[in-house]
Amino acid sequence: MQKLNVLEEKKLNNIFIFLTGIFVTNAILAEILGTKIFDISLIKDFNLSVGVLIWPVVFITTDIINEYFGQKGVKRISYFTILLITYAFIIIYLSTKLSPNAYWLDINKYDPEGNIFNIDYAYNTIFLQSIGIIIGSIFAFLIAQLLDVIVFQKIKKITKGRFIWLRATGSTVISQLIDSYIVLLIAFYLLAPEGKEWSIYQVFNVGSDNYLFKFSVALLITPIIYLAHFLIDKYLGKSLSEKAKTNALLR
Repeated sequence: MQKLNVLEEKKLNNIFIFLTGIFVTNAILAEILGTKIFDISLIKDFNLSVGVLIWPVVFITTDIINEYFGQKGVKRISYFTILLITYAFIIIYLSTKLSPNAYWLDINKYDPEGNIFNIDYAYNTIFLQSIGIIIGSIFAFLIAQLLDVIVFQKIKKITKGRFIWLRATGSTVISQLIDSYIVLLIAFYLLAPEGKEWSIYQVFNVGSDNYLFKFSVALLITPIIYLAHFLIDKYLGKSLSEKAKTNALLR
């Protein structure tokens, strides 16, 4: 482990804080928005969770953190994010239990077409996620992150630090294969509210579509990963960048 001076520690801390902010924000957004399933009109029967659209940012951030701060850095942020996701769900749950204001209900009692609209019911339906979704999301997130960091470091050691695209894409492709199915299996099959259970076919269908999307994005975002490495290396300087990457392999 190479020692760092005060200035070098400060620079690395700045990068870590910046990446943590991006990681946590997008992970929480993905969890909150992930309950909506939508279709891509240009592709027949292609179903995706809204949360999948945000996860590529988490992929990139995970790999960058892994590159400069190692397994320890990714695990720290992952555990911290799980606590924040749990906190967010608790606050959202409590907000749905508050009595709605009469004026708020009155001014929103009609939809744009003039039909009666219960905004409090809509609010609760959108934001109140079942315990199955919460457990499934957190469990899948944790497994995927831990698997990603292990695969990333294994590939990096085997290739001796070369081929950034291989370790970034390889770790994402493997970890998200697990994540894409676990969250749906737990949330919508094993722990779904009575009468709202998905069939195994639905779980497999949506999970496969989600994974196909993630796999495609993992390939497409490779240039962004290289750009992120270039910008970070430029900020840190060649010497500090190499120290950070070397230390990351030992963590």
